[in-house]
Amino acid sequence: MQQSLETRLFIGGRWVESGKSFPVINPYTGEEIARVCAAESRHVEEAVQAAESSAMASLTGAQRHDILKNTAAEIQRRNADLAGLLVQETAKPMRYAAGEVDRAVQTFSFAAEEARRLHGETMELDAHPHGKGHFGFYHRFPLGTIAAISPFNFPLNLVAHKLAPALAAGNAVVLKPASSTPLISLALAGILADAGAPDGAVNVVPGSGGEAGNALVVHPRIKMVTFTGSLEVGRRIRENVGMKRVTLELGSNSALIVEDDTRLKEAVSKSLVGAFAFSGQVCISVQRILLNQKLAEPFLELFLSGVDSLKRGDPMDPATEIGPMITEQEACRVESWVNEAVAAGACILAGGKREGNYYEPTVLDQVDHEMKVYCQEVFAPVVCIERYTDFEDAPIRANDSKYGLQAGVYTESLEKAMLAFRRLQAGGVIINDSPTFRVDQMPYGGVKCSGAGREGPRFAVEEMTELKLCVMNF
Repeated sequence: MQQSLETRLFIGGRWVESGKSFPVINPYTGEEIARVCAAESRHVEEAVQAAESSAMASLTGAQRHDILKNTAAEIQRRNADLAGLLVQETAKPMRYAAGEVDRAVQTFSFAAEEARRLHGETMELDAHPHGKGHFGFYHRFPLGTIAAISPFNFPLNLVAHKLAPALAAGNAVVLKPASSTPLISLALAGILADAGAPDGAVNVVPGSGGEAGNALVVHPRIKMVTFTGSLEVGRRIRENVGMKRVTLELGSNSALIVEDDTRLKEAVSKSLVGAFAFSGQVCISVQRILLNQKLAEPFLELFLSGVDSLKRGDPMDPATEIGPMITEQEACRVESWVNEAVAAGACILAGGKREGNYYEPTVLDQVDHEMKVYCQEVFAPVVCIERYTDFEDAPIRANDSKYGLQAGVYTESLEKAMLAFRRLQAGGVIINDSPTFRVDQMPYGGVKCSGAGREGPRFAVEEMTELKLCVMNF
C-alpha cells in the first residue's frame, strides 16, 4: 500500500509548513496529485543554518556507511511505492521508473562503500633538495554545506547522485528539487532521516528556481553547488556562484556511430531505447545516428519497423514504452522545432505529430547541421539520421556540436574503436552500446557545454571534499 505523500519542507529534521504552495500535476492524467509547500528565501536561510549545525562532519566513516546502506535497503523495500510515485510525477513508463528505483539502490550502495574509503597518501618530501627531515601526508575533508539543484527527468536517482556522495564525504546538503517533481525528493528525505541521518544533514526546499534556487547559489556560506539541468541555467549559476566549488551537468546532443553490421540488430534495439525511452527526456538520449552509407538501408528498415511497434499507453502499464512529455509546453516546443526543420528541407521518416503533451516518436532525415533539431538539445523523442562513407569522418561529424556528454560507436575493429575514443569530444565514449549506457559507479560528466566536474560516487566524493596537506619536521 502506498504511503501518504509528504508535501511540507524538510528542514533540520522537521517537516515545516510555508505560506505558499504550488501544484504537482500528473502529466498523463492532467490531475493534481498534491500541493507542495513552496520555500522562500527565509526557508533557504533556515536550511543552511540547519545544515551548518548538523553532526555530519563528526560522524565516523562506519556511521556514514551505515546511514547510506540503510537508505539503500529501505529504497529497495519500498521499490513498488517509489516507482509508482515516479510514474505519477513524471509519467515515466513503469518499466523505466522501476529501473530508476533499482539504480538509486545501487547509487546509495556504492556511496556507502566510498564512506569507508576516504583516505590520503604519504609523500616523500625529501625527494626535493629542500625537503630533508620533512614528512608529509594529505587527507580529504568535507567541504561543509552543499547546495544541490536537481531536474525532473530522474528525480530519484539524480538526487541520489548528489545526496549520497555528499553524505559519504561528511557534508550536509540543502536540496532544491525540480518544481514538477518534488514529491520523490521529500519521500527520500524521510527515508534518510529514518536511516539515521542527523538532523540538518539533508534539507529539502521545493520552490522556484528564481527564489529558492538563486538564494542557494548566491548564499555566502554554501561551499559548493551541484546542478543538473539546462545550459542556460547552468551559465547563470556559473556567473553567480562566486568562489564556490561547482559541478554542472548541462545536457547533451548524443551521437551514435554505426560503422559495421556485425551487431546490426543490437544497434537497432539499443537505438530505439536510447532515442525514445521516457520520450527522449534523458540527458544522454540518442539524438543523432550516424550510419555508414553501406548499411543505412538495412538499419533504417529495422529501425523504422521498431518505431512503429513502440507501445503507447498508460505509464502505469508495464507494457507501455512511450508516454507523454512532462508538459504540453515542451511538446509544443518540439513540434515547432520539427516543423521548422521540415520547412527547411528535412524529411520525416516516422512520427512528427503532437497530441496535447504527447509527441510521436519521430525520425528525421536530410537534416542540416544548423537546424535546431540537430545542433541544440532536443530533449524529446526525436532522432536525426545522417550518413557517412569514411569512418574517420564520423567523429568529426559527431563533434559538430557545442555539447559533449557521451557518444556511442558500433564497430568490431579495435583500431576504429580506439580512433573514436581518442577523437570524440565527449566525457564518455561507449563502444558497442548506446551513448545512453550508464551504470552508477562510473565517472559521468561532459566537456564543452555539457558541463564541468564528474558524478559517480567515487568521483563526486572527490569533487565534494577538500584536500588538506600536513607537513611535519621533527
